[in-house]
Amino acid sequence: MSVPQYRKVAALTLAAGLGLSLAACSTKSDDSSDAGGKVTITVDCQPVGAQKELLKNWNDDVAAFQQQNPDIVVKSVSVGEQCNNPPDFTARLAGGTVTDVFYGYMTDLAQVLDSGQAMDITDYATRDTIPTWDSVDPALKEVFTDGGKLYGVPVKNYSMGLIYNKALFQRAGLDPATPPKTWPEVRAAAKKISALGGGVAGYSEYSAGNTGGWHFTSLLYSQGGQVLSADGKKADVNTPAGKQVLQNLRDMRYGDDSMGSRQLLQWGDLLTNAGAGKVGMFIGAPDATQAIVTQFQGRYQDWAMGPLPGQDGKALATLGGGEGYFFKKGLSPEQVKAGLKWIAFQKLTPGKGQFDYVRAKPQNYPVGLPQPLLFAAGSDAQKQELDLRKANANVDTANFAAFEANPVPIKGEPRNAQAIYAVLDAAMSGVLTNPNANIDALLSTAESKINQLLAADS
Repeated sequence: MSVPQYRKVAALTLAAGLGLSLAACSTKSDDSSDAGGKVTITVDCQPVGAQKELLKNWNDDVAAFQQQNPDIVVKSVSVGEQCNNPPDFTARLAGGTVTDVFYGYMTDLAQVLDSGQAMDITDYATRDTIPTWDSVDPALKEVFTDGGKLYGVPVKNYSMGLIYNKALFQRAGLDPATPPKTWPEVRAAAKKISALGGGVAGYSEYSAGNTGGWHFTSLLYSQGGQVLSADGKKADVNTPAGKQVLQNLRDMRYGDDSMGSRQLLQWGDLLTNAGAGKVGMFIGAPDATQAIVTQFQGRYQDWAMGPLPGQDGKALATLGGGEGYFFKKGLSPEQVKAGLKWIAFQKLTPGKGQFDYVRAKPQNYPVGLPQPLLFAAGSDAQKQELDLRKANANVDTANFAAFEANPVPIKGEPRNAQAIYAVLDAAMSGVLTNPNANIDALLSTAESKINQLLAADS
């Protein structure tokens, strides 16, 4: 989970009757083609109604795409929480109400395959349907591949680091140009920042809605740990590395009182606090700064990013992940090709859709973030995207210099990630809400439950 450009928002209402959208209760196209011979596809995760400018961009892109492809009709569906909340996605998948072309995390391939609703698109994903296909990072294609067959198309990729508030650093007497490099340094900085008072948390962390388990995984990677054994058959969290993760958090939460009193935070909770200037540091992907500004009233100039800290030096790894689009089983070849062409236009073409930096710049959406990293280094599309990004940058790229100059090895998410993250939420919430929590017991319980999940899935 990162912060999808159109979707990471706490959707209280669904967009209805706007542009080309359909009612969210219906995610099935009436027919694959109409009397005029046009091919119709339904696509989910258009922006929700509160994101008016992003919704207009989406609808403008649909109109431009259809003008270029007059034989294709794209019907957009806003499904709200499906594109923000993994349990909602699972419910739609189980209920068979996903759209023809449907959004999912990189961690969702297994459950999509288990649902029997995934379509093999191997023979359709070519330069004919996606002109930049040869430039897309092969490692990202592999995430959506099983048994040599391709079931999805990557549309965003990220890795995590330490995001921090430069203004709070300055007020606390810390150097904004040198973010903490180790977890002991994070602890020391958090203590100074929280001493500013006013409800400021020196360091903030998730612990609910699968987000706690997601962050536990990245913190574990920083310690050199792993969620699963090398063969993927057993949990591997009840280890010295896992214990160190929870000990670090307990030390800050109860030893220093530097994490604030409110816990059980989910995605929007933490970023709401960050936008209000009440968070000194947290871990996240580069585009978390975008959400802080565009959705939670923060300021770009306040935020910077460094690499994920390690325990006694450089982090041994960091979590990487992202999202893509799957295709519902039973689509006609014409619908699959139409869906791929739409994804290519909206997500994988420099200068178009999510890469339309000329449009994004005056709208005050950030241009210059080191994300999404979809194209292989040195590829034609990567060079085009980088040139466009530099030419239209509206954020100070120096704020991400430490992150980009000190890359940490990226480790992917474990299989069954969302179910595992839900289990690990309990370990995170336990240590952040109970000063007497038994770390060994929390991790032992988590490991047992993860092993049960793995056994049921085997």
